[in-house]
Amino acid sequence: MKKTPVFLESLVTNMLRLRAICPFSWRVFQFRPISCEPLIIQMNKCTDEEQMFDFIERNKAILSEKQVGCAFDMLWKLQKQKTSLLKNAEYVRDHPQFLTLHNLATNKFKLMNDDTLVNVLYVTQQFAGEAHDPLVEALVTEAWRRLERFDIKLLSEFSSCLADQHLYFSPLMGKIADIVHRNLETTQDLSSLSVLMVNISSLISRHFQQQLVNKTELLFDTIDSSEVNVAKSIAKFLRNVRYRYQPLLERCNNVFLSNVDHLDLDSISKILSVYKFLQFNSFEFIIMAKKKLTEMIPLCNHPASFVKLFVALGPIAGPEEKKQLKSTMLLMSEDLTGEQALAVLGAMGDMESRNSCLIKRVTSVLHKHLDSYKPLELLKITQELTFLRFQRKEFFVKLRELLLSYLKNSFIPTEVSVLVRAISLLPSPHLDEVGISRIEAVLPQCDLNNLSSFATSVLRWIQHDHMYLDNMTAKQLKLLQKLDHYGRQRLQHSNSLDLLRKELKSLKGNTFPESLLEEMIATLQHFMDDINYINVGEIASFISSTDYLSTLLLDRIASVVVQQIEKIHPFTIPAIIRPFSVLNYDPPQRDEFLGTCVQHLNSYLGILDPFILVFLGFSLATLEYFPEDLLKAIFNIKFLARLDSQLESIGGMDGTQQQIFKMLAEVLGGINCVKASVLTPYYHKVDFECILDKRKKPLPYGSHNIALGQLPEMPWESNIEIVGSRLPPGAERIALEFLDSKALCRNIPHMKGKSAMKKRHLEILGYRVIQISQFEWNSMALSTKDARMDYLRECIFGEVRSCL
Repeated sequence: MKKTPVFLESLVTNMLRLRAICPFSWRVFQFRPISCEPLIIQMNKCTDEEQMFDFIERNKAILSEKQVGCAFDMLWKLQKQKTSLLKNAEYVRDHPQFLTLHNLATNKFKLMNDDTLVNVLYVTQQFAGEAHDPLVEALVTEAWRRLERFDIKLLSEFSSCLADQHLYFSPLMGKIADIVHRNLETTQDLSSLSVLMVNISSLISRHFQQQLVNKTELLFDTIDSSEVNVAKSIAKFLRNVRYRYQPLLERCNNVFLSNVDHLDLDSISKILSVYKFLQFNSFEFIIMAKKKLTEMIPLCNHPASFVKLFVALGPIAGPEEKKQLKSTMLLMSEDLTGEQALAVLGAMGDMESRNSCLIKRVTSVLHKHLDSYKPLELLKITQELTFLRFQRKEFFVKLRELLLSYLKNSFIPTEVSVLVRAISLLPSPHLDEVGISRIEAVLPQCDLNNLSSFATSVLRWIQHDHMYLDNMTAKQLKLLQKLDHYGRQRLQHSNSLDLLRKELKSLKGNTFPESLLEEMIATLQHFMDDINYINVGEIASFISSTDYLSTLLLDRIASVVVQQIEKIHPFTIPAIIRPFSVLNYDPPQRDEFLGTCVQHLNSYLGILDPFILVFLGFSLATLEYFPEDLLKAIFNIKFLARLDSQLESIGGMDGTQQQIFKMLAEVLGGINCVKASVLTPYYHKVDFECILDKRKKPLPYGSHNIALGQLPEMPWESNIEIVGSRLPPGAERIALEFLDSKALCRNIPHMKGKSAMKKRHLEILGYRVIQISQFEWNSMALSTKDARMDYLRECIFGEVRSCL
């Protein structure tokens, strides 16, 4: 028999002595396992919360910090395994043994390792009931102290915990952004980085934003094609920073398309929301999403899931699916929460659905919850109900009172802007002196978006109030002058195109006040040398929306494209060409510019969204540029089949056109001598058409004349009293077009591309085209009916006149 070593005998002797001296301590010591493993294994065998709580009650005196963390983790795993209807977070949170576990974590969190600490924080937040849980605060503080040693995965998890607390603008989130920035070059984990990008997106500079985009592009090929969550995070980041970066969106879209069978309702809903916000078109994804969502209609029988389906599918659904969605929503409408009713209302606006029964049910829920909505939500309610032509006096009275009460207590410029905009959309948009003084108080802090929004709202009030309150209108005019002053001041103090671009992103040029538009263009011209391959698409898009012809800016854009085309993404080309088309302008190097653009895009024509391809062809056609490859891509059966499902219908006439119709009938000798809303071959709609014989006498149409505002069933279905389809010798077909302000540039009387192209096409079809400008029609010279009648006679029977 082997002899026991002396040191072991000594160790046993000392342990026996310790047992004799401290019997109680020995009892505790002997039952505590040497390894944590047995207790953790017991936890892992628990199949429900009750078993977990029994385990905590039995072992609370001996649980280590690691085991406490494991207990939190196990409770959350059990919760995640349940369907949404069976989840019982409140039951777990209110259970006495959860409080015991909570207290154990409070006493042991400083001993926890970094992973356990962050995981306990995450789970505690999922079950938290109090707004300020002391344990959550303690865990966040401890994590802050350890922040520099967190790896990127743990940093992303911790940032998500802060995001759950809406701490996007906190110093702690700023510290995380700084760590990401310092370590970006060595970062290789795109999964963790994409989460961090979303969470720090509110704090990053434009330069840092571009660095993150570049890093994402470099790392994108390192992820598996099934990494849908990574692609969703990247798309969400681009949405948060309002960056429609086509290359990354296309790569994310490819991931979604290859995994569409595995996408659930929540994922499809979020992806469609991002695409809508960024105006990113993916015909293939929409078709696949529509098919999958339609299959879900019979499966969603709970208000929460059906509302999500209604919002996602409604705007892209076909007539039958829309009918089914609305009828089911009617049945569920009484069970909607305030948040769900708001989502349904927004979807109805997108669907352009004016179903009176459903609107009545939804607004009834909205009315009940009106006091709980925030200013931005109240604006959305006002916008959608105005668009859906909802009229219910008591609803709008309460809405107005609520908006005014918010306005009197608001000091944040963006919030004041939102409230003022909502009030201006109401049936009675009048604002009192208190409201005007609230606007004046925030003007020095306003950005261009706020100032533009205020100006639009004030102009609405002036239009509504000028007949009733002369004194108030004078104050509103004074407010307009102040808005103009602060707008000019902000533009003149701009010292960077990058900073100006940030404001331009959400600014609509066509709503920008006339008085400031010239100053805005002058500011852009001042920074003209800073226009490059990175920002040329954004600048071009903004110019398109202004209707302001600046040859200097357009020439610079053309020059940048010619010189830096290799660095410009092909999908940016349609946006770059658009201002030249809209404003009907040819740069000095026209052929080189357009040829460079088309050549750069040629290899991508087959994968462009149908709408984008058609609009590209339209833009180039207005410039009288017809590249062969583009025409072949558009005029083939496969492409036209894809386009067919996206075509929209054509609308009717407005009040001004009806007034002209009556005058034309009088001038020409009766309503049977003039046609309204005529559809020509190639589907141009002509406002008014008449035919004169060789002696300049009107030829009457047949008895089947088209009713006002309707379109003929077939092109040239004019039914004139002439045998055959051709006109008699010497006769001429006349097209009268009423041009509103959108047909001309805002700064000079220069016809825009669309109207100029339409005139060319109508002349090719054999029309004599008379274009009537609203500026001339509404001028002092034509202020009476007789003057207008004489003008029409001169246009039709005398010399050909034009508005230009």
